[in-house]
Amino acid sequence: MTHRLTTCTFCGVGCGLYLETSGNRVVGAYPSMSHPTNQGRICARGWHVHEVASSPDRLKSPLLRKNGQLEEVTWDEALGFIATRMKEIRDRHGPDALAFLNSPRCSNEEAYLLQKLARAVIGTNNVDHGAGVYCNNSINVLLNMIGVAATTNSVAELARSEVIFVDGVDLASQLPTIGGAVIRAKLKGATIVVIDARRHRVAESANFFLQIKPGTETLFYGAVAKIIVDRGLMNLPFIKAHCRGYEAFLASVLDYDLLAAAEGCGVSAELIESVALAYARAKSAAILYSTGIEARDAETVEAIVDLALLTGQIGKEGAGVFALTEHNNLQGVCDMGVLPNRLPGYRPVANAAARAEVEALWHTKLPSEVGLGARTLLTDRSRANVRAVWLCRYDPLSTAFVGDAADMLQHCDLVVVQHLFLTETARQAHVVLPLTAFGEELVTFTNTERRIQLARRVIDPLPGTIPAWQQLTMLARALGADWDYDSPADVMDEIAAVVPFYSGADYDNLARGYGRQWPCTKDHPLGTPFLFADGIPQTGFKFVPITVHPQSVIARKDYPLTLVFGNSTYYWNQNVLIQHSETLKREYRILLLDYPEGFVEMNSADAKQLAVRDGEKIRLRTASGSAVVTARVTPEIRSGAVFVPFFVHQVQEQIRGPMDNGVQLVPVRVEKEAA
Repeated sequence: MTHRLTTCTFCGVGCGLYLETSGNRVVGAYPSMSHPTNQGRICARGWHVHEVASSPDRLKSPLLRKNGQLEEVTWDEALGFIATRMKEIRDRHGPDALAFLNSPRCSNEEAYLLQKLARAVIGTNNVDHGAGVYCNNSINVLLNMIGVAATTNSVAELARSEVIFVDGVDLASQLPTIGGAVIRAKLKGATIVVIDARRHRVAESANFFLQIKPGTETLFYGAVAKIIVDRGLMNLPFIKAHCRGYEAFLASVLDYDLLAAAEGCGVSAELIESVALAYARAKSAAILYSTGIEARDAETVEAIVDLALLTGQIGKEGAGVFALTEHNNLQGVCDMGVLPNRLPGYRPVANAAARAEVEALWHTKLPSEVGLGARTLLTDRSRANVRAVWLCRYDPLSTAFVGDAADMLQHCDLVVVQHLFLTETARQAHVVLPLTAFGEELVTFTNTERRIQLARRVIDPLPGTIPAWQQLTMLARALGADWDYDSPADVMDEIAAVVPFYSGADYDNLARGYGRQWPCTKDHPLGTPFLFADGIPQTGFKFVPITVHPQSVIARKDYPLTLVFGNSTYYWNQNVLIQHSETLKREYRILLLDYPEGFVEMNSADAKQLAVRDGEKIRLRTASGSAVVTARVTPEIRSGAVFVPFFVHQVQEQIRGPMDNGVQLVPVRVEKEAA
């Protein structure tokens, strides 16, 4: 038996754990006691992450479609076919006829090389990650307001926070390690405030739980800001020294009325005032929200950052804004430039000077037009005239709640899938390339607190498989590029040269301790636990006015409830990795034993009024359509709301059709379905 320290690759927390091996098999996993993020704790996914690599369903050789069937072929034949078809499609239809999508689960190395293949070899900015099909507003908001698209502080610092806001994320289900850190902070005396339409385990333990109406988050934050201004609790020295746009922001806040906002949010004015005063008076206060499958409205994220700037809760320990990433490397793939409008390091593709920096390092001219993102590719065929698509670890047929992935794939002349398993999307592909699994390759991931970490190789790769970064290198060479990466360390060395805030990161540096939090530069090789610790940038921070909006959905007599699409609390059962771990598959399908066809959630009081029983068939009816589903009756849901987990596809198809956004609020009524 041997034991090797590595990084869990299931969610964005990036817990440190040890893999136990026997021969060439991983037989167990247990947590690192001293890793700063998880400190000896891991969730059920971490305990069983090793089971995926030993799944008997792993792909073992490339597959090429011949006569309508996928057949095993050699690597040379598969890559040769791909290179030939890509050249033909590019020559006939132009480089923008190709698109490259990956999963936020991809390593930094493969994400970096995928977007470089698209831009430097093919010549297109049609690059995006799978979570891009949802409304991912955090990147642009954070770049605009604080200049950095990431969580500002470390998870371990929550132990020193006086006040912690948890907004719209069920930490116990989605990011359990962080949920535990929040609960332990409360035990040490922190005040926990939960803002959500759902009552979950952290909400049960909170000092204040504001079960607000869906879609009223911005209204809530505007009211909090108004209270702080009215009480004179702004951090004026911080604002004067480091912020711009304050006057316009202040003018917008003065338009808010606490009583009207409280009525709109559906919570008492006294409760809003209590949490506002707690936040403003705290020496260190943090706000946690999710950038994952449930999209946040851009204005809500702006209001969150405004609140942190208003009180000076930026640039100090235990404070800040935590833009939590649910996927294990969503932070990293964005850092690497897997975005249609951003090059590595978040350089705008439309900015000539920014392109020139990368062109000088890559020795090639780059396309200047903003590319097509995942949402456009899946929802707007009039704009997305794509003939070839590359999908790295991404299975949109199973996981994309918006748009029509099947229609996109059917209209492509070439579909290439890189994956561990023969997913639903892979079954429709022209070429399927098998990948190495967790524990079989040495690569890096960047977690939700900006920590760049090594995932170490502890066993030999499954015979017949090749790491994704190496596959991309082989294809680039077949397309005529002079890529000379001999190891993933070579790729990281180039990443350090291209991405300024990774410039101090290399495999030797990352192997010491528990990785490095960027900015990790040559001047600061140990990394940065919380941003702006060394001072505020000269450009400072930017306030954005908070516009007063009417309530998102007004209850009507004929449609008295609000249908909420995109609830991410239940989605792990759809995860392809979990489906290939027998233990985790049982764990995450327990709820579906009672609701095998899926479910929607409604409040117990609403159900009682309508005489709806748990497990009963109901009809959801809107002005545009209806759908029959099973009701899960629970007090966790706010009265007046009906939640649809995103994997229940038939509801959105029958009520809305293909949607262009992961979150929709729709007036609805519930009718009992005849037996």
